[in-house]
Amino acid sequence: MDARLFSPLQIRSITLKNRIALSPMLQYCADNGHVNDWHLMHYGKFAAGGAGLVFVESTKVDPRGCSTPRDLGLWKDDFVAPLKRITDLIKRNGAVAGIQLGHSGRKARRSVPWEGRVPLAQCPGVDHGEEWELIAPSAIAFSNKYAVPREMTHDDIQEAISNWGQAARRAREAGFDVLELHGAHGYLIHQFLSPVANQRTDEYGGTPEKRLRFPLDVIREVRRYWPEEKPLFLRVSAVDEAGWTIDHSIAVARVLKGSGVDVIDCSAGGMADVNASEITPNYGYQVDYARKIKAGAGIKTMAVGMIIHADQAEEIISSSSADLVALGREFLHNPNWPIDAAQKLGVPSPFAHVTQQYAYWLEKRANNKIGIKSSTWQRGIHDGAGEKVS
Repeated sequence: MDARLFSPLQIRSITLKNRIALSPMLQYCADNGHVNDWHLMHYGKFAAGGAGLVFVESTKVDPRGCSTPRDLGLWKDDFVAPLKRITDLIKRNGAVAGIQLGHSGRKARRSVPWEGRVPLAQCPGVDHGEEWELIAPSAIAFSNKYAVPREMTHDDIQEAISNWGQAARRAREAGFDVLELHGAHGYLIHQFLSPVANQRTDEYGGTPEKRLRFPLDVIREVRRYWPEEKPLFLRVSAVDEAGWTIDHSIAVARVLKGSGVDVIDCSAGGMADVNASEITPNYGYQVDYARKIKAGAGIKTMAVGMIIHADQAEEIISSSSADLVALGREFLHNPNWPIDAAQKLGVPSPFAHVTQQYAYWLEKRANNKIGIKSSTWQRGIHDGAGEKVS
């Protein structure tokens, strides 16, 4: 079968061997922003398992922007060399290394999910125990459970824009070939776009065009340091709970396409304090956003959200609903999902796209035609010596 899911995709000078990406997923185990052996193991296995693009989780451009005290950071040069170990490992195993850069704004300073993901009233800063200040476009709390952030001054905004640019430089130096900016889920870029979170009256707030100024300034600054030949993604909440619609996202995507963004990563939500446990999403529940933005803005898109099955992913790509599919929790369940998908879709040489150390043994296993003779092993449970246990 000629599966589109396993066809290559070129974006600028970077070619992905297939359309399967590991979605950026926070691991909440960094040490003052630094990667450790967990991250090396975690990202390496998805590259070895056949993903075309492996995204490192949301990595913060400012310690104040960390969602939790255990987020990864890229706000100083000390982080570059340890991250290069990860990019080298990803590339050696045949995948493209990507990283997502983020800033949580008014949603920063929370506990890790398995400790409740609750706002922390008092917590030392992630970098060196400094005061952890919440900043945002306007002094409006995310909900009544959260602290009120300080409204960013013009100088704060310029500093934040510079931080994104410097983080992009460090990402380049660390060997990443794809960069994604996190503009979704109620974080800082999304906050500037939203008339609910952004009630400024200066050049960064008010009209839709002014609310778009901050994301565009970030993109321009990032493109100063991120090579022209390398792709730039932006994750958006295509719709949210505070009135943002798919038509808004299409209009923004049209502008972003002309500003240096190559792919829109289509997620949703995050602008209201909704209990996620009460939401029951369906398979591929966000795919339609990717399809509409792709068609409406003429830009490449990546679909994400409850993409589980090989034929489901193939349909998304073959129908041109999106150019890439990103898997998250399904990849955690099966790091070798691309191998399984290739076999289920009848791809010729289904192991050819994975690392040789896996491909050799898996092909040998698949071609093993030796029959198993009837023996006592088929008739009962045996002890280690081969004797049947009665």
